[in-house]
Amino acid sequence: MNKKRKLWELNRVTDQEFKEQRKFPIVVVLDSIRSLNNVGSFFRTCDAFNVEKIYLCGITATPPHREITKTAIGATDSMNWEYCEDVLSLCDQLKKDGYALCTIEQTEKTTLLQRVNQLKEEKFALVFGNEVDGVNQEIVNKSDYVIEIPQFGTKHSLNVSVCAGVVLWEFGKKFF
Repeated sequence: MNKKRKLWELNRVTDQEFKEQRKFPIVVVLDSIRSLNNVGSFFRTCDAFNVEKIYLCGITATPPHREITKTAIGATDSMNWEYCEDVLSLCDQLKKDGYALCTIEQTEKTTLLQRVNQLKEEKFALVFGNEVDGVNQEIVNKSDYVIEIPQFGTKHSLNVSVCAGVVLWEFGKKFF
């Protein structure tokens, strides 16, 4: 028999221990995410994948907010985050700080997600875009890489917070 473990059997770190532990060299940039539930899901997913920081940009809402908190289930307390109104300036600064700017988008020239293990850079800024309009074209133009998730069904996109889980898993494998 394969018994499910209870929460207390998972030996998770505390919020304070999480804040103090060494993070994977990944930051997440949210470019005008409109859904509060998606924002909360990003917090929870970034916590799970040991992300350094989340940048909330443009119209992206910030904690505390009931809908964000409900979906994040406490990750708004554990995750380091910052609001930056101007996503373009933030992306310029992240590049100056040595992060490879990786837009998660569908464009004419992309790097397929399964190939990110071949990227030589050591620090990554992953930019996720608005649920309708995607990532701002100016950010796409500044990107070192445009990362695309291969899809095989009739739909042409994934929910942005689902996309985050898939992408962070693949990038996280570079560091554990």
